[in-house]
Amino acid sequence: MRKIAVVGGKLQGTEACYLAKKAGWHVILIDRNKDVPAQGLCDEFIYRDATEEAVYPVLKQVDFILPAMENAEDLGVLSQNAEKLGIPFAFDNHAYQISSSKIKSNQIFLETGIPMPRLWPDCSLPLVVKPSDSSGSEGVFKVSTLADLNKLKEKPEILNQWVVQEFVEGPSYSIEVIGYRGEYQAYQATDLEMDEHYDCKRVLAPAPLSEDLTRAFNDIGIALARRIGIQGIMDVEVILHRGELKVLEIDARLPSQTPTVVFHSTGVNLVEVLGNSFIRGKLEQVEVKAAKGAVYEHIQLRENALKVCGEHIMGQAGPLCLISGFFGADEAITNYRTGEKEWVATLINTGSTRQEAWEKRCRVIERIINQCGIKDYIDLLPEDN
Repeated sequence: MRKIAVVGGKLQGTEACYLAKKAGWHVILIDRNKDVPAQGLCDEFIYRDATEEAVYPVLKQVDFILPAMENAEDLGVLSQNAEKLGIPFAFDNHAYQISSSKIKSNQIFLETGIPMPRLWPDCSLPLVVKPSDSSGSEGVFKVSTLADLNKLKEKPEILNQWVVQEFVEGPSYSIEVIGYRGEYQAYQATDLEMDEHYDCKRVLAPAPLSEDLTRAFNDIGIALARRIGIQGIMDVEVILHRGELKVLEIDARLPSQTPTVVFHSTGVNLVEVLGNSFIRGKLEQVEVKAAKGAVYEHIQLRENALKVCGEHIMGQAGPLCLISGFFGADEAITNYRTGEKEWVATLINTGSTRQEAWEKRCRVIERIINQCGIKDYIDLLPEDN
């Protein structure tokens, strides 16, 4: 049985532990913080700083190390320690430095001719403003009026150091790419839905893209992976705007949410592929089979209301556990305890088609509402903010 060390127990760590267990591996989770979400999804939890020499005996037991955090200094130390110990370390510092800066990433898009939203001032209102060095929706805001634009112009530090570009509307999609020693493979595209704060609340598969758009999305992912020379995993997020896929961002690290959906829809376990590639020294090519339907979403029960929320709620919930058949769902990752009135859960539902998976999901939500005495159901969109 393979052993994996997952370093970091928040959202990425939860994804890594869940999929590593699905691969049948022995999972050792290391985190300097107590009560992290992934703590309930591993075989062993080591409450230590993974950069300390005291952790070396643990690391020497494993077949490879998968970092699941974004502290650049710690990642650098871990990389050096892994090399010293001769253990494969699934992280690409060069690619990460590019993807962790939206300014650098945009430059890559421009150089490769990848379609992207136009940058200010070569575009018109509305605009979206993003911190260059944060991932996902953190710190993102919209500028819709001339008055708001004039206020923004009074803050040159934002105009000069943040990404300001046109706000494009349309459905959002994501795709993962794994690269190793010059070989690359793109996997299944997934469909992303956001809450009122632009945080991803729901992932669905298969994505409703035509064959031409699916092929174009794969080509975009491979082109970007090749351009940055990724040695590891990355994801690409796009918006379909007026029939064209426009790249919003890339992240050269294990993403959360989407790999689990790819697994349930196609059977491809991206953590397993990643680990096998690093252990064997060659990219493990896999067949992406015909997709089943999968719906993955986060819910919060609080004050007699059930709200579909962005994934941030799962990172604040303390240790989570995996429950099969949860209120009729295939699985749930949750902090639910019998009798508790406030809890969160990630619901995972599948079906032979996406519609069938969605219908199962609706039955699960209805069962939770009825059995828990819920009075309000809330499922907000970005425009509701």
